[in-house]
Amino acid sequence: MTLQVLVVDDEPLARARLRTLLGDCRQPLATMAAEAGNAVQAMELLRRQHFDAALLDIRMPGADGLALAQALRSLPQPPPVVFVTAHAEHAVHAFELEAADYLTKPVRLERLQAALQKVERLKKAGSGPQADPTSETLVIQDRGVVLRVPLVEVLYFKAELKYVTVRTAAKSYILDVSLSELEERHAAHFLRVHRNALVARRAVRALERHDDPEEGEGWAVRLAGIDEVLAVSRRQLGAVREALTR
Repeated sequence: MTLQVLVVDDEPLARARLRTLLGDCRQPLATMAAEAGNAVQAMELLRRQHFDAALLDIRMPGADGLALAQALRSLPQPPPVVFVTAHAEHAVHAFELEAADYLTKPVRLERLQAALQKVERLKKAGSGPQADPTSETLVIQDRGVVLRVPLVEVLYFKAELKYVTVRTAAKSYILDVSLSELEERHAAHFLRVHRNALVARRAVRALERHDDPEEGEGWAVRLAGIDEVLAVSRRQLGAVREALTR
């Protein structure tokens, strides 16, 4: 099957370049089924025609590519989005919009094919990347690199100063978001154990006595995969005990 791709870019030369690259794709096969020079033209095409993927530039006159990607989500069957841009600083926002991939210009054939392979996997799954709760991801910037960390790998979130530490069994990351926002988004999978910590419900293994240097004798929760324990406040003690019995 040949992927039918919509290319949206305000520069004719950029569209021509992508038309050539798509014609060179072999794994998977792809073709530029239509092109648009701005977001308005793109939405008109999308309302009339089905596309397997949309390659979107970000900086365009009028509504930019990020705004267009947001608008696509209102369509009954929006195509997976791949951003193609000369500006790498928008990557975090792009992934928050559930983009399949983010390519920087000049685009190489190998990277375009890899992005379209992601699109194919999404099509085979039958829906967007957030349909299965186990596929949810966190978008994190780590030393200048944008990462997608699977939510199922996260053991806890811990607020420290202005940031939140995201802990997996293998590594810790820093996330610039509030703990309360994370709790609101992921309440089904994470349990508040303290004013400064949320733990993965699936990772809770034991509740044990613990001497905290700041709070004195109390309780702590032990999680699968790490030796570290997290203090449990008296207020949250009942909820943790309940989680252990489920």
